[in-house]
Amino acid sequence: MTLWQLTLLSVLAGFLIDCAVGDPAWLPHPVVLIGKAISLSEKGLRRIFPKTDRGAFWAGLVMAILVPLVSAVVVFWILFGMWKLSPWTYFAASAVMSWQCLAARCLMTEANKVVKALETEGLDAGRKQVSMLVGRDTERLSEEQVLKATVETVAENASDGVIAPMLYLILFGAVGGFFYKAINTMDSMVGYKNDRYLFFGRAAAKLDDAANFLPARLSALAMIVAAPLVRLDGKNAFRIWKRDRRKHASPNSAQTESVAAGALHVQLAGPASYFGTVVEKPTIGDGDRPVERKDVARANRLMYGAGVLALIVWEAILLPLALFGGLGL
Repeated sequence: MTLWQLTLLSVLAGFLIDCAVGDPAWLPHPVVLIGKAISLSEKGLRRIFPKTDRGAFWAGLVMAILVPLVSAVVVFWILFGMWKLSPWTYFAASAVMSWQCLAARCLMTEANKVVKALETEGLDAGRKQVSMLVGRDTERLSEEQVLKATVETVAENASDGVIAPMLYLILFGAVGGFFYKAINTMDSMVGYKNDRYLFFGRAAAKLDDAANFLPARLSALAMIVAAPLVRLDGKNAFRIWKRDRRKHASPNSAQTESVAAGALHVQLAGPASYFGTVVEKPTIGDGDRPVERKDVARANRLMYGAGVLALIVWEAILLPLALFGGLGL
């Protein structure tokens, strides 16, 4: 089999592994190494560049270029070595790396932990659990706000954690997958508009916006099509997406959040507190009813439905071309 055929099959295998086992706590994850590389890069570059806003920006720009490139190069040479050993060794390594780039099972598990905490230990436990998923202040959230934040996390990460890395894996293999994961991890660590990261994290945030521009929109479309397949309202999902998909400071986040709001007939977003400061945000969706605990399971269903649909469509288009030599390497 050709390199590209094995790559496409390895992405499918990686998704199936993720569905089966998720992200076991005992297994070291490469993204942790990327996170450590980001932290070390930040410390080193801040020492090298001037302690000014301009210096912080240039330091952040250098990091935004180096970390994804180094991540991609390391993965390339690992896979190159595996290919030299044998095509099937390459396939196994690529499948494991694809699994490590995807987070559908982990996302569902973490979201369900919030509901379980609310059900078994009460609101304070739910607030603590959701604080592990979001960057906003959670100490004073009501139960509905906790659930709303959880649904928003699932909706946004349907793109960031599932469909976007899947697209990069399909197109560029594990090299592309880890290039994307490095960008996404940088944004999650330094892409904040606070005193520390306003300038240093700007390049990483803009790069993340660019890397997610197409995947976010494809994710939204996949969620719209998947909604009726998982017993949610696809028609209303499309209506709210058309109306509210730009109601976010990020050019991408509202794409999938608006679909989820419409499919569930709930209202998402709105004002939120960050580091003690309330940030006014527009609401997304009509809020035909309050967000309830079952909406987390519905959002998970929508996320999985869209992920499976996207994978089937992309594999159905590209795998026959690879198998019949149209684009084989």
